[in-house]
Amino acid sequence: MHRVSALASVVRELEAHASELGWDQPERIYALVTTAQLVAQEPGLAEALGLDADDDGLTPIEQEPLAPGQLLEDVLAGIEWPEDVAGVAAVAERLVLPPGADDELPADVAAAQEYAAQHPERQEVRMVAAVLRGGEAACALRLRSHDADDLVLTGPDLVPGLLEQLHATLEYEETARDE
Repeated sequence: MHRVSALASVVRELEAHASELGWDQPERIYALVTTAQLVAQEPGLAEALGLDADDDGLTPIEQEPLAPGQLLEDVLAGIEWPEDVAGVAAVAERLVLPPGADDELPADVAAAQEYAAQHPERQEVRMVAAVLRGGEAACALRLRSHDADDLVLTGPDLVPGLLEQLHATLEYEETARDE
């Protein structure tokens, strides 16, 4: 399986898992490792999960939950993944406002959150974004107002800000290796 299609497959898998859990879930972060590597390093776990050593896909490994009040963006800013982590994924829910609504957004964070929560044209969206060390990316978006599996949007760059933050968690190790 090509690594980009393996990444897209993991994103679809994580989105389906999040959908099964329902809305209003905490944000989640996953390390992505090659399945073959996981089978080699953790044969007991691989057997329990039914993983095959010949599988050239990716396996998501959920990380510790975020503490109450912790922001995904802050947590990602402090993460540095070891070399054996092939990539990283995140699942988050956000309120999205229509174009132009930002013009009226209050500067105060609490007031801005209240404004967004009360805006009549707000959309609730679940985002799944994942990146690999080589720069590949995949995303999935589900709108709460259109909550159906066949209406999930997918693509490589649907949430550029989150993708940038995920890429940054992998760059430290790459930069340190290059020096």
